[in-house]
Amino acid sequence: MLKRYLPILTWLPHYNRRLGGADLLAGLIVTVMVIPQSLAYALLAGLPAVVGLYASILPAVLYALLGTSRTLAVGPVAIIALMTGAALSGVATPGTPEYLQAALVLSLLSGLMLAAMGLARLGFFTNFLSHPVIAGFLSASGLLIAASQAAHLLGIEANGYTVIALLGSLASSLDAVHWPTLALGGGTLLFLLLCRRHARTLLRRLGLADPIAALLARSGPVLAVLVTTWLSWHLGLAERGVAVIGSVPSGLPPLTLPGFDGSLWYALLIPALLISVVGFVESISMAQMLAARRRQRISPNQELVGLGGANLAAAFTAGMPVTGGLSRTVVSDEAGAQTPMAGLFTALGIGLVTLAFTPLLYHLPIATLAATITVAALTLVDLPMIRQTWRYSRADFSAMAVTILLTLAEGAEAGIISGVLLSVALFLYRTSRPHSAIVGLIPGSEHFRSVTRHEVETLSHVAFLRIDESLYFANARYLEDTVHALVVRRPGLEHVVLICSAVNLIDASALESLDAINARLKESGVTLHLAEVKGPVMDRLKRSDFLDDLTGRVFLSTYAAWQALGTPPE
Repeated sequence: MLKRYLPILTWLPHYNRRLGGADLLAGLIVTVMVIPQSLAYALLAGLPAVVGLYASILPAVLYALLGTSRTLAVGPVAIIALMTGAALSGVATPGTPEYLQAALVLSLLSGLMLAAMGLARLGFFTNFLSHPVIAGFLSASGLLIAASQAAHLLGIEANGYTVIALLGSLASSLDAVHWPTLALGGGTLLFLLLCRRHARTLLRRLGLADPIAALLARSGPVLAVLVTTWLSWHLGLAERGVAVIGSVPSGLPPLTLPGFDGSLWYALLIPALLISVVGFVESISMAQMLAARRRQRISPNQELVGLGGANLAAAFTAGMPVTGGLSRTVVSDEAGAQTPMAGLFTALGIGLVTLAFTPLLYHLPIATLAATITVAALTLVDLPMIRQTWRYSRADFSAMAVTILLTLAEGAEAGIISGVLLSVALFLYRTSRPHSAIVGLIPGSEHFRSVTRHEVETLSHVAFLRIDESLYFANARYLEDTVHALVVRRPGLEHVVLICSAVNLIDASALESLDAINARLKESGVTLHLAEVKGPVMDRLKRSDFLDDLTGRVFLSTYAAWQALGTPPE
């Protein structure tokens, strides 16, 4: 039981020097890689840059103790930073103590929700977020994030968390473009794009092994930070109007206590829930993919607890909402991380940087961080998924399109809520009109297929109706109408066989409809039969009076019903 809630006990007793060496190397590499990201994502959320460092220390320690993934790296990520900024801007002004306090409350609420969902074993809740909706939300968020950084790349002022607000703000300030900032930011952006596209291939051609080439290619942001920070210091760019990070407080994260303002908690309740769910979906997707590759096991409910603990840690150490990061996790995996100890080493490394080396960040241009965010955000735009969804399902594409448009026009919260509601509505609509088919016997076999798709044998006095959906309140009446229409079309009908091979559930509403169908057919002189009823469904039917009142029989197979109710035509 203790190992269930403290997964560290499953791997720590078997820890050895070989694992320690691999984790130490991975931790050092990830430390160097994620420092620019952590600073950038804090700024994206409208928070001081040092908050990103704080949120990468103790939260990572808590996840290492409570999480089940061996390689997931936890900290600030782009999409959660965007949602955090959108949520906080509605309750406080960026740069004020109230804004910082709201960030702590948001982290606390998110942590409490995640932990509560994990303890209540509600990991299935995220199944309500369909993949097209998530892909649409992430794609739109990537565009929003990239648009939000345009002002920093241009050296102008612009605010907003929707495309309309951002474009309007940018348009009104274009005459104030700061050309040195644009040159620095644009050059960094071009360098990072070239690194992402071509650096790995170029390094492999130079003779480097693919894993090393991949890691070096991903170190592009680190090199950009080093070079542009040196240029900023050497050329005195801050005195020429180029915005820089400035003074970053030294020292370990302070202990903080989120406020207990009821109105603030109420205002942040829904944003915290959305941040929790979106963060968990992003995190668990990455964790499960890497676990499958390594033949390891992930517990979704314990992952909720682990991420909840990480966010609670952020709330009490001046942090911001966190989750498992895509880029930092990939770097950790490719660097050879073997256990969550790599995350502990990363937390230690970032702690040392925060303790002693923050003065070196003074001349880091904000335009460099904006370029880093932009390149990372554009990877969220999933054009292949959008094209595939359009070709495969126009209904799913409509949910994706609504999510994209509302996220861009109204913000992250409106986009994700509308996408979820539309997905659920489409599911209810589709399942309220279940596909059904009149089937017949394939000659020379015991298989039954649709009469409209195959050459089959049929019986004039027997209708074999296959229902391709579970029966529940939303489609119960539709089934009644389908059977009634069938009987009206075939006046010589004596038997109706409902084939239930695809029926996994019959709820109370559907049971009432079956009773009604049975009674109506009896009045018409038609016998109702069932075939291929699954065991769990039959167990529930036996607890009702339906089987006692059924005018016909329950057949083990459709072919058995064929043999019992009529002889195949010559």
